[in-house]
Amino acid sequence: MRIDQFSYQQACRVSILGFALQFAIAIVLLVFGRLAGDTTMVVASTTVFCGIPVWVALAVVFHQHRLERLESLEREELAQSRGETIFARSAVDQEAAARRLSQMHRWLMPLVSLAVAFLLLGLGMWNWTRLREMQDPGPDVVGFAVGSVLGWQLAVSLGLALIAFIFARFVAGMSKQPAWQNLRGGAGFMVSSALVTLASAVGIVFHVFQNPTIIEWMALGIAGFQVALAIEIFLNWTLNLYRPRRANETPRPAFDSRVLGLLAAPDNLVRGINEAVNYQFGFDITSSWGYRLLLRSSGALIGLGALALLILSCIVVVGPGEQAVRLRGGSIAGRVHQGELMWKLPWPFETAEVVDIAQVRALPLQSVNLKVGKVNLWGDAPDAENQRAAYLVAAPNLAVEVQKDLGNGSEAEAVLQSTSTTPPLDVSSDAAAKGISDRFALVDADLILIWRIQQDGLLSWLNFASDTKVRRTGIEMREVILREMCRRDVCQYLSTRPLDEVLSPSGAALATALRERIQMTFDREHTGVEVVSVQIPALRPPGEAAALYEELSMDTQNARKVKEEAQRIVNTTMATLLGDARLASQAVDAIEAWRVSLREKGENDPQTKAARLVVENIIVSTRGQIATQIKRSRARRWELHLAARKNASQVLGQSGAYHVAPELFMQRKLMETLSQSLSSVRQKYVLGIDPNRIRVDIQMQQPEVGFNLADYVEKKSEQ
Repeated sequence: MRIDQFSYQQACRVSILGFALQFAIAIVLLVFGRLAGDTTMVVASTTVFCGIPVWVALAVVFHQHRLERLESLEREELAQSRGETIFARSAVDQEAAARRLSQMHRWLMPLVSLAVAFLLLGLGMWNWTRLREMQDPGPDVVGFAVGSVLGWQLAVSLGLALIAFIFARFVAGMSKQPAWQNLRGGAGFMVSSALVTLASAVGIVFHVFQNPTIIEWMALGIAGFQVALAIEIFLNWTLNLYRPRRANETPRPAFDSRVLGLLAAPDNLVRGINEAVNYQFGFDITSSWGYRLLLRSSGALIGLGALALLILSCIVVVGPGEQAVRLRGGSIAGRVHQGELMWKLPWPFETAEVVDIAQVRALPLQSVNLKVGKVNLWGDAPDAENQRAAYLVAAPNLAVEVQKDLGNGSEAEAVLQSTSTTPPLDVSSDAAAKGISDRFALVDADLILIWRIQQDGLLSWLNFASDTKVRRTGIEMREVILREMCRRDVCQYLSTRPLDEVLSPSGAALATALRERIQMTFDREHTGVEVVSVQIPALRPPGEAAALYEELSMDTQNARKVKEEAQRIVNTTMATLLGDARLASQAVDAIEAWRVSLREKGENDPQTKAARLVVENIIVSTRGQIATQIKRSRARRWELHLAARKNASQVLGQSGAYHVAPELFMQRKLMETLSQSLSSVRQKYVLGIDPNRIRVDIQMQQPEVGFNLADYVEKKSEQ
């Protein structure tokens, strides 16, 4: 082909047409995607928009090539008319159009390449981040949208992809000419427009067949394609800096993608594959009859393979412990199959859903687990980087002794009045105790739900929710809903349990109660799930309060020790006094009733006497120290009474003798008294008695050795 201004003018016209077509495709994708609410078409439009600067740069460069050719033609005509002069070389050096064209290839095309690369990179990263947020939307993020007119969306996407691919093939054919070789960059971006619109159409087709995740992957793939294309442009730009240049060679711009160029001209790809095969075998194998036979039979072989795959898609092997159902258009068709071959219509008319119901699965109820070593020490410093929500539980139960002290004027009353937003109330003992017990506390807990699908619950499990996987969690939507249901039941149950009961459960009471409650919820919602168990690997007070709770626990144990020691002393004392500690409360109540009656009705009231009699009966009926002391006192009283009666009888019996001879009676008694008093005295002196009245009778006796029973009996009787 002759390279003149007309060839470059044709390339400039094609570039302007490519600009118009690129702009039209981008506008149609953007406007239709916005109106239909399709996120994938909007993302695809950003890739198409990035090709507009390429066509503008190509149109400008080819127009400058045309001007350079016209300038060169004028110079040649001038040289022919005037002949060669000494100023010819300087005139060539001063050619304005050629110099401007050189500057465009040196500065304009690399700058446009860098601008397109940065635009692709920025849009790709922004689209990737936005799509990831859409897959797990929050309150301020709009979710991923597919669109409401899928038929029109599919038609528009396929139509635009076909138009873009045909124009890309046309431009790629033109680029084979040396003058038009820079059109390869425009053809590459046009074929990229065809690829992204085709990806949108593929996603819509899969969405029609009840597979909505494919279209989301297509949107993410478009964003990744933008980043990859930007990286290739950066590499091309860097390599162009070090690539040697030959004279009169048109530089290849960095936005001219080699990969997209192969897709725009597939025949080059086939030619490259043939050359690679010939090089590997060492001779021209592509011209042999065997290779040509293989190429002629490749269609039949591909068809046979597709037919075999289609037939194999009609057979589904359901293994032991598995259950399967046929899905037709997303709905369940037929019965549940287990441990057998299942026949179905070929894909895509019917698909199979095979579930292993015998598999036991674990579902953590929290996003971040507590860091627990071999020994769970509450005093260890918590992990400040992990923000996790604590569970709400009821305040611990107050001891009976504490509840008795929560009357007016107590510290509990002051706390309740200070934290209350209502006007001050008259807080009684019961109200204060209930006010403190109705408050809440927090605990950190790791709970793991161990579950499996029920034997007859596959249909309920499939109809419960979709199997779409949430991007950030990596689990299905069914498991997400199960986890939220478990969290609700756990929060509701723990909020009714006191703190000490949660942190110190009796055996497996807490886990069993949670399992039964969650199972009732699953059965009520027809989830088809069997709760095997609820595991609690970690349970502790929240954050830094765990160390304080250890001190509180020790103080509680010490208080319990003091209380039990006091109770032991009380029981010992009451057992000593009453003989049975169980009678202590009965005796105290009876004494209190007697005191009240005595204070209100007096001592002589029959009710007071009856109350006193009840107290005496309780005390005397036992074998304790009090009853023993009372019995001893009664015996001593009778002993004193009988001794007094004896003395009185003796005095009354001697009164007759006294009245007959008082003097003689008194002397006799005096002598008896002296005899009794002096009998045990070793030295005896009698003072103050008239000697004429004293008669001394002395008897000399030999002391007997041994024990004289007669003397002992006589002396004891005389005493």
